[in-house]
Amino acid sequence: METLRERKKQRTREALLRTALELFTTQGYEHTTVDDIAAAVDVSQRTFFRYFAGKEEAALALQDMTVAHFLEAVRERPPHEAPMQALRQAVLEGWDTLNEAIEAVAPVELYLRMYQVIESTPVLLAAHLRRSAEIEEAIARILAEREGVDLDTDPRPRLAVAVFGGVMRLTERQWSTGEDFSLDAMRALTVSHLEQVGPALSESWRTR
Repeated sequence: METLRERKKQRTREALLRTALELFTTQGYEHTTVDDIAAAVDVSQRTFFRYFAGKEEAALALQDMTVAHFLEAVRERPPHEAPMQALRQAVLEGWDTLNEAIEAVAPVELYLRMYQVIESTPVLLAAHLRRSAEIEEAIARILAEREGVDLDTDPRPRLAVAVFGGVMRLTERQWSTGEDFSLDAMRALTVSHLEQVGPALSESWRTR
């Protein structure tokens, strides 16, 4: 059972995170300082650094949460599912529970707006892409374990994840620059792109 002290620490962390995201999305990541965030929550800079290594970690905290959620969902997929099917279902069936997990910390709308900030801020985009490469390696290891293959000698897990990661990156980019900036729009775009993977890789694209 959580102690009163642990609950207080969790509330402080969530307050700092929400405030950081609100400032990043309203006045810009580069124009927001750690002092701004700490002052808005009425805590010291030292307190901020107890919870986050810096602005970048706070800016990407909700994305890290969604990644952890997805990795767990992949691990829990039924063993009879093919690797690409397991990845697809982990994404699509995890939307509802992901929504709840995010809402417990910050409004989903704020989470969505941070995508635009990440895409338009070079230092955050670079960090996001760097983390994406690390995440793809973690997913490949999960697939290798569930399929009983050696990741060092069998290229298929990394190939499957490279394709999947490319689809998700394309989805993020198109969604963040589109007109419909809702979670439903992101889900629909994800479904559309994942359904086109097979034909795109195995069929001719020429029109007659």
